[in-house]
Amino acid sequence: MSEPEARGPEEREYKERVMLPYIDHLFAGTGLWTAIGVTLVAGLMRGFAGFGSAMLMAPIFAILFGSAEMVVTIVAIELVVSLQLFPQVRRAADWKTLAPMSVAACLAMPLGVWALASVDKGTIVTAVSAVIVAFVLLMWSGWKYRGGRSTVATVVVGAASGAMMATTSVGGPPVLLYLLSGNDPPHVNRANIVTYYFLTQFLLIVIVMLSGVAGWDALARAVVLFPVMIVGAWLGGRLFHGLASERLYRNVALAILFATGSFGLLRSFIVS
Repeated sequence: MSEPEARGPEEREYKERVMLPYIDHLFAGTGLWTAIGVTLVAGLMRGFAGFGSAMLMAPIFAILFGSAEMVVTIVAIELVVSLQLFPQVRRAADWKTLAPMSVAACLAMPLGVWALASVDKGTIVTAVSAVIVAFVLLMWSGWKYRGGRSTVATVVVGAASGAMMATTSVGGPPVLLYLLSGNDPPHVNRANIVTYYFLTQFLLIVIVMLSGVAGWDALARAVVLFPVMIVGAWLGGRLFHGLASERLYRNVALAILFATGSFGLLRSFIVS
């Protein structure tokens, strides 16, 4: 028997005895297909506009996996997508704004990790759901930040985002409202959002893992789910380049986020 033929049964046995039970352990009691479905829709949103995926996944994954595990899983998945999208957008990004914002976000992350370790899961789910609903209502209302993009304002926004990202994985709302308040064209806004996530996500994973509030299973879940996110982001990117209108995407995405946030806020009434 040749070596490849001999390796075949061994590989199948390894998958059956080790890999499949471990994957079942990672998603025990939650449903792998539920996580895959949520991740696919999140990828579509991320690929089209560069945002929305973490906000969609956060309340659901916090309920499924716990708040600390949720942060690592989501940010690790998002980091892979950022690595995929960043080379396409880096030249269009506003680095003068993004550099101080990203530094401030990273410096504020330890505060967010402290809150993550100190607050119970139910409170985290409620907080992130409230942030999502408030963000959607502000976007629907047409409200925009009217102040200038000063260094102080940029640093404050970055610090708020970094702390929120570490506590809930959702650090996008303050950054999005700030960046989208200008007159930049859609491709620049998308580049700024993708680049900001790219600059901050790796350090957040390191900080959370070193703190000990999340284990390696959180990263393993990300490994299982990130191919789904990549497929969704690729399809979303195709939509951005002409297969759907920006207004249609915006309305659908905000409606999905509003429904997700509302479920997180009302989960105790819905489930009971």
